[in-house]
Amino acid sequence: MLKLLVSPRWLGWLALVMVLAAACGALGLWQMDRRDQLVSTMDTVRANYDEPAVPYSTSLFSTFDPASEWSSVELTGVYDAANTRVVRNRPLNGRPGYEVLVPLRMDDGSSVIINRGWLPIGNDNAGRPDTVPAAPDGEVTVVARIKPGEPVLDRGAPEGQLASINLPAYQEELGYPAHTAAYGLMSSETPSPVSAPVALPKPALDLGPHLSYSMQWFAFGVLLFVGFGYAARQQRHLEYEESELAAGRTPQPRAAKGRRRPTAEQEEDAILDAQGY
Repeated sequence: MLKLLVSPRWLGWLALVMVLAAACGALGLWQMDRRDQLVSTMDTVRANYDEPAVPYSTSLFSTFDPASEWSSVELTGVYDAANTRVVRNRPLNGRPGYEVLVPLRMDDGSSVIINRGWLPIGNDNAGRPDTVPAAPDGEVTVVARIKPGEPVLDRGAPEGQLASINLPAYQEELGYPAHTAAYGLMSSETPSPVSAPVALPKPALDLGPHLSYSMQWFAFGVLLFVGFGYAARQQRHLEYEESELAAGRTPQPRAAKGRRRPTAEQEEDAILDAQGY
């Protein structure tokens, strides 16, 4: 067997199996990493989502602390409705749609981007919601949850829309300073408007199938070596049969594994056959 395995052909097959097994292991670790991220997110949601709102301070949005994500903050200011933007490609419950962003300007001169909720894709104009509910006029008190900004996406967006919630890019369009580390996901606003975007739901506390997927990838990696060993054993037996036939000998059959012992009736019949009955 060793002579077979060190041949160039089988060394090549072994190298291929090792590469594929390494890929399966990497995919399994990737699934485990995704599960760990979900566990961390769920722990943060459980710790912060239902806690009472804290008063606004600039430090909550000028830098983002992952431990504060989903924490509720109470802000009072005036919406800059003229700079409303909708974010493209934001599905909700399997439906395509948009999310609505509006800057909220406070008395101290700071501004926080508020995500007011979700709108379904429109039927009147392609690529736009049919209507965008107006933000309340005048002073408004908003309870919003802290969320981090998103990276720039390599795709454009029509005028008045954004490809992602990339806060620095949005701030450049405003013409005045706004916090770019985090934004607020609206929970409530007072006074309440007549119509408003759909409130985004609480994140699902579900780990999903990542653990089972990772175990499957690890199992695939092990099965590759099992298959390699089986194929090498079959090849070794084939070469043995060919060498025996070339030498003019009859190859000895392989012993059957797990052969059952004969029953009492079979043993009795064999004795009678031997005695000529």
